[in-house]
Amino acid sequence: MAEVGRISARQRTILTAIVESYIETGEPVGSGTIAQRIARMEDGTAASPATVRNEMAELAGAGLLEQPHTSAGRVPTARAFRMFVEHLNDAGRYGGAALAMRRGASDPDRLRLAYQIESGMAGVAGAEALLERTSHILATVSSGVGVAVALLAGGDALEHVHFSRLGKGRVLAVVVMASGLVRDRMLTLERDVTTGELEAAANLLNERFRGWNIERVRAEIGRMVERERSEYQRLLASVERLWTAAVEVDAQETPSVYVEGVANLLNGGAVSNADDVVRLRELLAALEEKQRLAALLDAYMDARQESVRVIFDLEEHAPEMAGLVLIAAPARIGGEARGTMGVIGPKRIDYQNTMAAVSYAAQVFERMLHPTA
Repeated sequence: MAEVGRISARQRTILTAIVESYIETGEPVGSGTIAQRIARMEDGTAASPATVRNEMAELAGAGLLEQPHTSAGRVPTARAFRMFVEHLNDAGRYGGAALAMRRGASDPDRLRLAYQIESGMAGVAGAEALLERTSHILATVSSGVGVAVALLAGGDALEHVHFSRLGKGRVLAVVVMASGLVRDRMLTLERDVTTGELEAAANLLNERFRGWNIERVRAEIGRMVERERSEYQRLLASVERLWTAAVEVDAQETPSVYVEGVANLLNGGAVSNADDVVRLRELLAALEEKQRLAALLDAYMDARQESVRVIFDLEEHAPEMAGLVLIAAPARIGGEARGTMGVIGPKRIDYQNTMAAVSYAAQVFERMLHPTA
């Protein structure tokens, strides 16, 4: 019996053909179909239905195939999909950082995909706007759900800050970062501040701290408060309160999350019958609850990773996403992760196309915001 990770070259060829056929049709795959799909095995033996049937039995025993109904063909298990994706990674077929997505590539499909991504992101300014556009593009090219999450990193540099008084003790703070991220939040202050105080605080921050990162601004304002023992200290104390409230990370705060293409899950067969209505309702609620979606991506994505990651066990963190897969990559600016972009779709998703799209979109994102990348 074949063991997972130790299958033969012949079995790998058959398994790859089964996964590709299942992705295309969504139907259980029979030995006759696979025998027609692959004319000869990698070891040169004929790909007869009997040969394929015997190898499929071995693959089923290894937990790579399952039979949903008696007399039906076989379908790939989650382990089979993982092995298929690993094979794409090893073979460099998914369009990674240096593969055929570059200009001048000979593959027409890759050139078409690159053009869709490049043209869709062209002319968009700012990281958040780019991430929002990226979620739409990825949904379009993958027929899955495009998702993107923007982070406000402590190392991001201040471009401009503005405070507006909305009422007693209520202030709207708008912080624009050099990366293009824009953060606006409503502040509730213990002590009311005047419009003049807000203007003075914004002027001090903009004139003195433009180009400084968040943590450095916070630290320097604290030192200034300690040094000053004058009327100026009152202004500094206001600046400190306003700045801290404007940029602090609130565990209950919903990050900037963009979701496009939820209807694609219906068209893609992720939810296919009336029995799935309850699950569909739960799934849609999960996708609409952006804070939970951001937490899901955060649970699986490591900001240090350099390439696309494919996750099959989403149900461990979100049971209603059983049967779905996440294909995602960090969104970087100057080598620092500023968010995540990716696609959520059925296990039948076109892995090669989607992994290529996510990989290339991440490259274009960084190049547009950090031209030397």
